[in-house]
Amino acid sequence: MDTEAIRRALTRIAHEIVEKNKGVADLVLVGIRTRGVPLAERIAGNIAAIEGIKPPVGFVDITMYRDDLIFFQERPLPAGSQINFPLTGSRVILVDDVLYTGRTIRAAMDALMDIGRPKSIQLAVLVDRGHRELPIRADYVGKNAPTSSLESISVILEEVDNGPDMALIMGE
Repeated sequence: MDTEAIRRALTRIAHEIVEKNKGVADLVLVGIRTRGVPLAERIAGNIAAIEGIKPPVGFVDITMYRDDLIFFQERPLPAGSQINFPLTGSRVILVDDVLYTGRTIRAAMDALMDIGRPKSIQLAVLVDRGHRELPIRADYVGKNAPTSSLESISVILEEVDNGPDMALIMGE
């Protein structure tokens, strides 16, 4: 995906979110650190252009919710979450760059449930590459990109990587 393909995908996702939720009442977006955060901001901006109201945006750090922490020699340092709005009763759109095994999403949902009790959690991802290990499915997908388990998806975003937006399949 190049810059224009990413822009179009995020615009389409914003339209789908508004349509599925019949507007933006009680809607909040939560990006998963790191690249889910700017994607959530962009989607919220697109929703504002459609509806005239920008939903609140926050972010969640899943570091302490990972199920593989026991395999690290040094415990990773959490960067922190920032959600300055009530989650309880909200319709949360959880945003990430790549959906792979589903473990990151499970960790993010655990983190959200520790903060509040949302009315619902929906998932928006830029790229779904398959290979699920958990029964998790995205509600909104920018692009399905079937890959082998030896390949990876690299997402580059201007806000994080200081380069032009793109999503690439990296070879074996």
